[in-house]
Amino acid sequence: MPSVSFNAATHVAPPAPSREPLPRGMYEVMVIGSDIKSTQAGTGQFIELTLQVAAGEYAGRRVWDRLNVNNPNKTAEEIAKRALQELCLAVGVNNLTDTEQLHDKPLLAEIDIDRKDQSRNRVMGYASLSAAAPTAPAARPAVAPSPSARPAGRPWEKR
Repeated sequence: MPSVSFNAATHVAPPAPSREPLPRGMYEVMVIGSDIKSTQAGTGQFIELTLQVAAGEYAGRRVWDRLNVNNPNKTAEEIAKRALQELCLAVGVNNLTDTEQLHDKPLLAEIDIDRKDQSRNRVMGYASLSAAAPTAPAARPAVAPSPSARPAGRPWEKR
């Protein structure tokens, strides 16, 4: 019989991780797991993705997404294929033949609270990390003041 040495009475466990949903926002994530499953009704298939937050305050937290890639409801199927397209483009996979091609590549995911179940998150979209690169605001063209413009000063003072 295998032996082990562990004293449950003296072990000090770290606090349990939060089970609250992540706040709404853009998160750097990676797909760390994927599977293709049949729908409960058996009439279609979905890709189940496990995403892990890769950076920031919530690093290590996980979020799940389900993409109904084969569904009798063609609207649901189109929404899923659009999300899958965003995901593929975000990680640089143009021709997806295996969901593992999506794994371990950093990208951005827009996360929100699920409107049907406030205790869960919902993935709203995907983007490449380069999409988050800060851009300098466009320079505003210099505008010459018009001759009738008021001079600087207090509005109640006479000119």
